[in-house]
Amino acid sequence: MSEWYAGGLRFECTRCGMCCTGPPGLVAFTPEEGREMARALGVGYRNFLVDHACRWAGGWALEEVEGEHGFDCTLLDREKVPGEALCRVREARPGQCRTWPFWPENLSNPGAWKKAARRCAGMGRGPLVAIEEIRRQRAATPNW
Repeated sequence: MSEWYAGGLRFECTRCGMCCTGPPGLVAFTPEEGREMARALGVGYRNFLVDHACRWAGGWALEEVEGEHGFDCTLLDREKVPGEALCRVREARPGQCRTWPFWPENLSNPGAWKKAARRCAGMGRGPLVAIEEIRRQRAATPNW
């Protein structure tokens, strides 16, 4: 199968937070990822689940709170740095977040990539991400 993005794609996170807000969604995480996020916040795992997670059929997902931008992940911090939206657990974020925007549905065709880019200013700018890295991230995207 030929990959339309064989020459690579440009992406650079602009810290706009648009991938962490919008319509209601589901960011699932494994127990290991949950423990890592709890450690990054300096709280116990049970407290993390109470404050930042909700149950879903397959396990746990990050909680959202409705705000002026849509449904924000509770780990999104819009106050620390004015004009930026930062993940409070960036280095410990779940695989679903780590692999954005190289999700299979965004890579299915150029139109899908362009549609996702309407919400993500970092798509199409910044350094060129090589096909090998795109493949690695695409393959690492959790299949919930």
